[in-house]
Amino acid sequence: MANEPEFLVDKEREEDRKATIERKEGEPTAAFKGASWAALLIGVAAYLIGLFNASMELNEKGYYFAVLIFGLYAAVSLQKAVRDKDEGIPVTSIYYGISWFALIVSVALIGIGLYNAGSIILSEKGFYAMAFVLSLFAAVTVQKNIRDTQRARERD
Repeated sequence: MANEPEFLVDKEREEDRKATIERKEGEPTAAFKGASWAALLIGVAAYLIGLFNASMELNEKGYYFAVLIFGLYAAVSLQKAVRDKDEGIPVTSIYYGISWFALIVSVALIGIGLYNAGSIILSEKGFYAMAFVLSLFAAVTVQKNIRDTQRARERD
């Protein structure tokens, strides 16, 4: 840098300053957003690939697919309801209760389904359970990141 003209050094400093300013206060970092999306894609993809390659009946595969979709929706819905309530945004008690109920039911359905699945070996049951939990957690995190980003950008 010592041999570079002053205007090039100033330009590099300005670009560095812009890169750090682009992220608004309260907005998650790009690395955290990327990690959250990666976890969601990996969890859902692993679950679906495992389901596609499983040697179970098509109706069983449909059950596990429906439980995954239901669980993802329930987790995001509950996260939104909890956060809305925390931020003073009106949430009806029926919606809040249904959100909790839906998440509990989806987790119970995957647990009961895996417990009763005689055609799946124990290691596969563990795989499905972990991919399911990873997917739910990642979906909540992605939704939180989207909301935090939106909120941070609305402040300006």
